[in-house]
Amino acid sequence: MRVIPGAVLLPCLLLLLPLAPRTHGLAPQPRGHLCRTRPTDLVFVVDSSRSVRPVEFEKVKVFLSQVIESLNVGPNATRVGVVNYASSVKQEFPLRAHLSKAALLQAVRRIRPLSTGTMTGLAIQFAITRALSDAEGGRAKSPGISKVVIVVTDGRPQDSVQDVSARARASGVELFAIGVGRVDKATLRQMASEPQEEHVDYVESYNVIEKLSKKFQEAFCLVSDLCATGDHDCEQVCVSSPGSYTCACREGFTLNSDGKTCNVCSGGGASSAIDLVFLIDGSKSVRPENFELVKKFINQIVDTLDVSDTLAQVGLVQYSSSVRQEFPLGRYRTKKDIKAAVRGMSYMEKGTMTGAALKYLVDNSFAVSSGARPGAQKVGIVFTDGRSQDYINDAAKKAKDLGFKMFAVGVGNAVEDELREIASEPVAEHYFYTADFKTINQIGMKLQKKICVEEDPCECESIVKFQAKVEGLLQALTRKHILPRG
Repeated sequence: MRVIPGAVLLPCLLLLLPLAPRTHGLAPQPRGHLCRTRPTDLVFVVDSSRSVRPVEFEKVKVFLSQVIESLNVGPNATRVGVVNYASSVKQEFPLRAHLSKAALLQAVRRIRPLSTGTMTGLAIQFAITRALSDAEGGRAKSPGISKVVIVVTDGRPQDSVQDVSARARASGVELFAIGVGRVDKATLRQMASEPQEEHVDYVESYNVIEKLSKKFQEAFCLVSDLCATGDHDCEQVCVSSPGSYTCACREGFTLNSDGKTCNVCSGGGASSAIDLVFLIDGSKSVRPENFELVKKFINQIVDTLDVSDTLAQVGLVQYSSSVRQEFPLGRYRTKKDIKAAVRGMSYMEKGTMTGAALKYLVDNSFAVSSGARPGAQKVGIVFTDGRSQDYINDAAKKAKDLGFKMFAVGVGNAVEDELREIASEPVAEHYFYTADFKTINQIGMKLQKKICVEEDPCECESIVKFQAKVEGLLQALTRKHILPRG
C-alpha cells in the first residue's frame, strides 16, 4: 500500500465502527487470482471502425488481455478466438489457434484496427456460423461447455443485429454487449442475452473499459469463495471476492509485507474527528428508482460511523441544475436522525451542475458557521452519474488546495477526466468508477485499500472493518437492487 504523509484520513475516521467485526491491520493485500473457469468457447467480436482511434483500440486490447489472464486456457479448458470488424469481418485468430495463455496474449498484441464502417450484424453472423464452428476449433454442444460471444462496439451499426442475435441466443450462445461512448444503447439490448442487466454494459469512454474486466473475470469463475474452500494461505483472516481473495489480520495485529502473515501492533490505535460531506448528483439522468438506491448507499455508509460531537459528523448536499443543502454538519447527532433525513430527501431531477456544487462545498459546507469543527479532517465524497454541464476545474482545485480530502465516485455515464479532476492526489487512489450498481461493491474494497494514510498501519484501527462491513452491505444491497441500464 502506498503511504502518504498526513493525519488519519477517511477510513480511520469513517471506520469508527461497532465492535462486531474483529478484523484489523493493513488493507488486505491482493493475492493471486485463483479462479477456476468453466470450459468455454469464447469469441470476442471487436469493433475497429473509423470512429475507434488507434489509442482507443489499444485500450480494447488491454481489456481483452485482462479477461484472458483470468481464464484457464487449454484444449480441454477455455478456448479463445477474436473477430475484428468494421465494414468487413476479419478473423484475427480462431479458437483452435492458441491453446496457451501466453500465445493468446501475444496474438492479441498483434491485432490492428481495420478503420472503416460498422457492420455489427455481419460480425455476429460470422461469429456464430464460422468462429464457433467445429472447423475453427469450436466444440460440440454440451452442458459442460459454454459458448460465449462478447461484442465491443462504439457506434450505431450499419446493418441489422436483431435477427442474427436472436438466432445466436436460440442456438445456445450467450451474448454480452459492451457499448462505448455514443453507441446506440437500443442496439446493445437487441444483441444481449437475458437477463440484460447482466449482459449489457456501457462505459463513457475507452479510457475506462478496462474497469469491466473484473466483471467478466467473475462471470467466468466457477469457484467464487476461495476462503470457504480453503484455497488460500492467509495466517489469520481470509477476505473473499469472486475468484480471488485478500488476507487481513485480527484487531491488534497488522499485515506484513508478504500480504499473508500478521504481527502484533506495538501500540493502541489513534483516531480524530472527521467532518464528512456527501455531494450527491440528483440530475434527471439518475432516475427516481436509482436515486432511492443512492440514498440507501449513503445510509449503509452512515451505519458504519461513530456519530458524535467528537468523532464523525455528516452533512449532505444534493445538486442538479442548482445546489441544495439537505442538512449541514452537526445538525443531526445520531445515526438514526441522519438516516431519517437521508430517506426524506426529495429528488431534484434536472441538470448536472457539478462545478456549482463543488463551489458550494468549498464556500459553505466546511465553514464553522455550517457546523464544521476546527482541526477536524474535512472529507468530501462526490457521487455523480454523468458529464457536468459547467466548469469544475477551479472549484475542484480550490477544495484540494484548502486541504479537503476529496473522493470521486462515478457510475454509468460519469466522465473519467472529471472524476480525476475532483479527486485528491494521488488521483488513482481517490477516484472510483463502476458501470452500474451490480459492480459498485468493488468500490468498497478499493476504498479501504487506498484511503488509510497512516505511516503506522496500527494507527488505522478500523481499516478492515470498513471493508468487511461496508462492502458486505453494498453486496447485499446490489443483490436486491440493480440499476436498470440507460
